[in-house]
Amino acid sequence: MNPLYNYTLKLADDTLIFGQRLGELCGQGPYLEEDIALTNIALDYLGQSSNLFKYAAQIQGENRTEDDLAFLRLEKDYLNCQLSELPNGDYANTLLKVYFFSLYQKLLYQELMKSTDSQLSAIAEKSLKEVKYHYTHSSTWVKMFAGGTEESKTRLNAAVQNLWEYTQGMFAESQGEAELVSLDIVPDSKLLYEIWKSAVMDDFGKFGIELPESTFMQKGSRTGYHTEYFGFILCELQYMQRTYPNCTW
Repeated sequence: MNPLYNYTLKLADDTLIFGQRLGELCGQGPYLEEDIALTNIALDYLGQSSNLFKYAAQIQGENRTEDDLAFLRLEKDYLNCQLSELPNGDYANTLLKVYFFSLYQKLLYQELMKSTDSQLSAIAEKSLKEVKYHYTHSSTWVKMFAGGTEESKTRLNAAVQNLWEYTQGMFAESQGEAELVSLDIVPDSKLLYEIWKSAVMDDFGKFGIELPESTFMQKGSRTGYHTEYFGFILCELQYMQRTYPNCTW
């Protein structure tokens, strides 16, 4: 399998599944402005996934479309990180998920803009404008939760405990990724993780949030191994294409 296809697919799957999950909150925000903000973030993710799936289909060269890749693969073929699959939970949990992921994307796209692959570089440049807003929005909320009431602090601390063990999975490598790193096509995920973790610790230090004492991290992201929640997401995501094959909008 082409390493560039695998890498592009893992980025596309991240944004597809994260967008699908976050889209569940459309119409359920705590107030109108925030409802619109989260819906727009979800749409940004889906827009990124569309661009990435188009490129992945081009790399694969088997006359498959972005819809084929998004909707007509088996569960084991999806390479998204497990963090994207987790339920939204309460609002502290939701915004912390967006915070962790948006910081990852912000750092990733900054590096991908330097890629020797012009298509990846262009997608990264376009997407970076969006994720900078995602990071600003989510980090502002995390800061407010951390400095708010006892209940908001309790909920945020519970979210940290719930999500932290899934964060390293964002940086798990796809098959053949080391080859792409050596060609300056993609950044080193291990190095990116260290930069990301340092940035989180810096933010959390300012916000007064403590990281979990446990160093345990979930394994399996990028390998087709998913959480128990993924099958339900996939059933909903693929329903129309499976029920009405080749349907178009």
